[in-house]
Amino acid sequence: MTVTVRRTLAVVLAAFLAALPLGAREEKKDDNPATKLLNRDVPRHKQFLEIAKKGDVDVLFLGDSITQGWEGAGREVWKKEFEPMKAANFGIGGDQTGHVLWRLTEGKELEGINPKVCVVMIGTNNMGGNTPEQIAGGVEAIVKELRKQKPHMKVLLLAIFPRAEKADNPLRKKVAATNELLKKLAHGDNVVYLDIGDKFLQPDGTLTKEIMPDFLHLSPKGYAIEAEAIKPTIEKMMK
Repeated sequence: MTVTVRRTLAVVLAAFLAALPLGAREEKKDDNPATKLLNRDVPRHKQFLEIAKKGDVDVLFLGDSITQGWEGAGREVWKKEFEPMKAANFGIGGDQTGHVLWRLTEGKELEGINPKVCVVMIGTNNMGGNTPEQIAGGVEAIVKELRKQKPHMKVLLLAIFPRAEKADNPLRKKVAATNELLKKLAHGDNVVYLDIGDKFLQPDGTLTKEIMPDFLHLSPKGYAIEAEAIKPTIEKMMK
């Protein structure tokens, strides 16, 4: 193919695209893998549906294994601090943003409940396969879906917790880069962004096994730190 022919084809293609309706030009804009629905039709999801049928949930925790851990290492703190607030734990270990999106849309997990506040933390399981921009896009889609389904419910969006032992770990830097994007999702009183990551760190930026035994999941002490850090904001948002 000659240079002249290539230039001619390029001009024709540009003219063709310009003539397309705006929607047609943008329909493939969202190729973000972090917004692709990932089926989560598992027993724990079905348990959530049963909880939702009963209603009477004022605070919903939504996320992955760190959220699910309120039933493990964090169970005593949960019982003391959040159970009296009529809180429900909708965390599933291993969840990525796409799983949570499926649970909210195809999975219908919000049907039957009308929480005052939804506490969201998701994205750490996307770190291996997605860019910060893609992860933030997945979280944004979750927040939008929550606001769409429950417009009177406020969202407390937690920054992704730091992970890996050392402050200079590439994974730690990727988490920080993602959180810089997540903070932009805050919107008045309806979507509040809260970064409590520093509360888990030593002065030199390291994580200890006392707080995160595997440098990812929280210990009982870690959950106590989280509860103390987020409960005042939850209480304020419930008013």
